[in-house]
Amino acid sequence: MGLLAANRAFRSLCVARFLSSGGDALSLVALMVHVADTTGQALAVSVLLLVGDFAPSLFGPLSGAISDRFDLRRVMVGCELVQAVLLVAIAVSLDHLVLVLVLVGLRALAGQVFLPASRAAVPALVADRDLPVANSALGFGTNGAEAVGPLLAAALLPMVGVRGALLVDAATFAVSALLLVTLRPIPPAPAAPALLAGAREGLRFIRSTPAVRVIGLGFCAVVACNGIDDVALVVLAKDTFESGDAAVGVLLAGAGIGLLAGYALLSRHSGRLGMAGLLVAGFAISSVGNLLTGLTWAVAAAFTLQTVRGLGIAAMDVATNTLIQRHVPTGLLGRVFGTLYGGIGAAAALSYVAGGVLLDATSAPATFLIAGAAGTLATLMVALRLPRALRAHDDHD
Repeated sequence: MGLLAANRAFRSLCVARFLSSGGDALSLVALMVHVADTTGQALAVSVLLLVGDFAPSLFGPLSGAISDRFDLRRVMVGCELVQAVLLVAIAVSLDHLVLVLVLVGLRALAGQVFLPASRAAVPALVADRDLPVANSALGFGTNGAEAVGPLLAAALLPMVGVRGALLVDAATFAVSALLLVTLRPIPPAPAAPALLAGAREGLRFIRSTPAVRVIGLGFCAVVACNGIDDVALVVLAKDTFESGDAAVGVLLAGAGIGLLAGYALLSRHSGRLGMAGLLVAGFAISSVGNLLTGLTWAVAAAFTLQTVRGLGIAAMDVATNTLIQRHVPTGLLGRVFGTLYGGIGAAAALSYVAGGVLLDATSAPATFLIAGAAGTLATLMVALRLPRALRAHDDHD
């Protein structure tokens, strides 16, 4: 809280992220309800989620290159305004599903450009010693807003309908843009390359920099192993524990509660922690939490483990962002973040597909055991390779 109170520019960025993230969650629920009601097909909802989540991740290196080529303030403001306009267009086009899907994809692509720009802007707004606290505050605000969004949807949809909810989301992006306009300019590095050349340069940097490569591949591996947890928790509650919808909601809330608690703790204490150790601890807690969930016997035990697991997810997020901000040159930050978040999106999609097959072939407890064990193995690989990679990077500098 001290950083937010003392740093007006960073406070504006946090509030902007909170508003647009909450609006995002609101409009996603509204669109899912609309598509489900108008088509009656679960496949259509799946396509909506695929277009909104996975498809933009394929452009990660290119979206990051935009951040490194142009003024970050202008990139962020432009992305928010584009998303506001596209949401109005979606609200007008609700009767045409194909057009809605195209517009949702374009809006998600603008969001994919905004995300690395917002993370690359943090080192320009706060001192190096404050990076862990800043990343914790951003994570808390963003994830807190994503938790509030569905509740806001439940309250607004009966009153204003799907179109009204989408227009409210458009307003959040417009307000976010106004807040971001107050930031000082954050110009790109001199002689920034063209977009395609810049994207290739970013990929070469990641491939040739062991520390960044280990962090990125480790994060994506852990997500690929554990990303199935939301679907598996539904099956665990209903089939294994033979409980109802209330139990499903409790289990799904566990990781979110732990995540917010983790960000709150890290915002107060992360400045005293080593980021490499925090990263490995986050990977381990996230993975072992799923492994032990496969051995649970009741909803309460699974909820406890998933809550603890949320602490690990917060730790790996804060540590990853801070390590990248500290070990990547300013002129490459956007491309590295863009590629990382694109890889995470692809890893999550892979986890949904492979995890779904595993759930159908085995059971929820077996899926948690296998996923958690694979994530733990990936964590061990990172623990063995990361210290050496970071030492080599520091020696090179």
